[in-house]
Amino acid sequence: MKNTKIEWTDHTFNPWIGCTKVSPACDHCYAEVSTPSRTLEVKWGAGEPRRVTSDSNWKLPLRWNAQHEQFFAEHGRRQRVFCASLADVFDNEVPNAWRQRLLSLIADTPNLDWLLLTKRIGNVERMLQNACEHDGRLMDANDRYRPLENVWIGATICNQEEADRDIPKLLNVPAAVRFLSMEPLLGPVDLTKEYLASKCGGSYPFPRLAGEHRTKLVDLLDWVIVGGESGPNARPMHPEWACSLRDQCEAAGVPFLFKQWGEWCPRGPASRGYPSVDGVPRFRMTDAGHDGQDLSSDGGNDVWMNRAGKKTAGRQLDGRTHDEFPRATS
Repeated sequence: MKNTKIEWTDHTFNPWIGCTKVSPACDHCYAEVSTPSRTLEVKWGAGEPRRVTSDSNWKLPLRWNAQHEQFFAEHGRRQRVFCASLADVFDNEVPNAWRQRLLSLIADTPNLDWLLLTKRIGNVERMLQNACEHDGRLMDANDRYRPLENVWIGATICNQEEADRDIPKLLNVPAAVRFLSMEPLLGPVDLTKEYLASKCGGSYPFPRLAGEHRTKLVDLLDWVIVGGESGPNARPMHPEWACSLRDQCEAAGVPFLFKQWGEWCPRGPASRGYPSVDGVPRFRMTDAGHDGQDLSSDGGNDVWMNRAGKKTAGRQLDGRTHDEFPRATS
């Protein structure tokens, strides 16, 4: 029943296709060169029209929703739907009416958990409010957006600058689950001082979050996904960047999923799950620099990386896979 190879979801659903690059993570966008994008002749960029997908495609979530009992009996959990893998739900150039239609579909499919991942987390609150106004199921008694129990909101984070800018915005968004997709991870990121500080007794610096949320931070960030970049121009990810985030999540009790190495991975030893492939590009990498190319004197943790390819590089981190998920919704 799974229609995608993405490790952390069961289905992908694209209500429309097209976007504009807004982050270093977008530089080598797979969606721009995807088969659907090329087939529909979608042009990426500001001012270019987004293309709504077919009515038959919009009916697929209704079918998945109807299959809930069978899926739950087989897997003991609900189906996850990654929404807009070839677009961004919160794109400024998408008409509000399209988001209204999408939110109504989400309300019509309460047996599915919808994962809305965005690189525009600052737009989410305003756009959810504007999109809910046509459907009473989406509004509370004060005519505000009522968070649906099956909506997970995620932000793409590729470096420390984006983490410091966007995670506070994510934590202010009402959602059943808040998560990070740190793919491609382009540099080291420290979440412990402000975002995963609950077990250290830290206080939270954002005034809109009051009461117990100022100290019980583990309930605010529910899940972290980490992965390296794939594709012909992929940038390498230093293993220390991924291992550090794994350790930070473990210390804070936050589920961690390691999605992939991407094209580049550490070179051996095989006992740690890292392949040694001959005849491919390789180089010595330090933990300095956003893409591992800066071998400056202040870099450390030297490691040999080889371009083994996505399939060969695999998903093991320190000799094992990491497939943790946030709390299940019954």
